[in-house]
Amino acid sequence: MSSVRSITAASARAGAPRRRRALLVASTGGHLEQLWRLHERFRPPFDEVEWATFDEAQSRSLLAGQVVHHVPYIPPRGYGQVARAMVGARQILRAGRYDVVVSTGSGIALAFLPVARALGLQTHYVESAARADGPSLTGRLVSRVPGTSTYSQYPAWAGDRWQFRGSLFDGYEAVPAAPAAPSGAAHRVVVTLGTMRRYGFRRALEAVLRALPQVLAPDAEVLWQVGVTDCSGLPLDGRAEVPAAELRRAIADADLVVAHAGIGSCLTALDAGRTPVVLPRRRSEGEHVDDHQELIARELDRRGLAVRRLPGELTAADLMAAMSRRVQRAESTREFTLGRV
Repeated sequence: MSSVRSITAASARAGAPRRRRALLVASTGGHLEQLWRLHERFRPPFDEVEWATFDEAQSRSLLAGQVVHHVPYIPPRGYGQVARAMVGARQILRAGRYDVVVSTGSGIALAFLPVARALGLQTHYVESAARADGPSLTGRLVSRVPGTSTYSQYPAWAGDRWQFRGSLFDGYEAVPAAPAAPSGAAHRVVVTLGTMRRYGFRRALEAVLRALPQVLAPDAEVLWQVGVTDCSGLPLDGRAEVPAAELRRAIADADLVVAHAGIGSCLTALDAGRTPVVLPRRRSEGEHVDDHQELIARELDRRGLAVRRLPGELTAADLMAAMSRRVQRAESTREFTLGRV
């Protein structure tokens, strides 16, 4: 990186326009997935981009070839970890000579954006597409940082404080189609519960095991990506993590995708043209810190981009319905302008 900075400095001395450097900050999982998808839509575009996130299989795969600064993991509502991470955030920000910092959350945004503003940098926070009815707790806290621009992905609750510049989901549309498997049965299935470190989702696995055998072909292959979920006693071969590239290939080849309603898992399925069956985690069941996955599931179901079911409601008919539909990219996707327009 020293050679890049010396060239930039030399260009500035010669009177050339200074190159805009951005640090893109996100927790792993859906937050990082969203920022990765949005960053090329940002306008005005950045000349140089670096990333700050956690060191996990997803980030190593997704950001391969990028300049990445790894930050110690910050769990949901981990405010002590946020405070400790601010020290490292300040070091990264001061050394990087950035102009702009953009984050999609969650807790890592609280470590970086206030420090970036204190250093005089432009800061932007894009609320998750999971938040259909208002900002998250992180969003509410970040919106109080003076000078930070904040964005909603839903026009319904956008306003003076929260600007609307479009949604990730605008890039997809549902289309009817015959099942990918000619027999109507599923030969390849992916079940993915994301990368949550603290919260299991055994109810989802039990529900899928009840319904799935009714739609499987005799030679079917099932990939179970289960995160930290306890699989003991269940007839499945669960993998805690699957590298992002491998998971994308498996989903692209799948006849059926069943996922928790995490934004990253849903977007990966939509990218592959699959209509996922989405099972939202519930706070009351100890499966997440809140019920935002229900908002994601309902929004995708409303758009026809997914089949939403609670684990206790899941049937083979739901699985067949998902296999009979496909998703395609919309013809055009709007630019995402940062700053006032």
